Amino acid sequence: MRAARGRPCTLLVCRGCCCGNPRKHPGADHQGQLERLRTAADDAAGRFTVRTTDCLGPCDQADVVVVRPSAEGRRRGGRAVWIGFAMDDTFTDDLLRWIGQGGPGLAAPPPALELQFIRAPGTEKETRARGRRRARR
Repeated sequence: MRAARGRPCTLLVCRGCCCGNPRKHPGADHQGQLERLRTAADDAAGRFTVRTTDCLGPCDQADVVVVRPSAEGRRRGGRAVWIGFAMDDTFTDDLLRWIGQGGPGLAAPPPALELQFIRAPGTEKETRARGRRRARR
């Protein structure tokens, strides 16, 4: 538990079947964006990390990035934020600015970035299922 107290903000970047696919989005520099995020993380001296994953699910909103709050951000109410259509330099600039200010729970996201927030897969279905379970009690 003690190690989690200092956990930094984490960017989980989808690079599965659709995200990061130059055939689906030929005008985007997917590799350049990932390199830019990793370089910024290295320069941030541990304040945030970047990880990639195979597929996060909402392929119709590719590219997808999930921003997980730091331990401090979570203590202050921050929750994971899912962002879709995350491909251009403006997105990357806004994301890095927000993360540099602390990310979820610690700083408000730029308004343009907030317009790209998407619902996590399964959220609506899980919410309905919880409601049905409560109704049965």
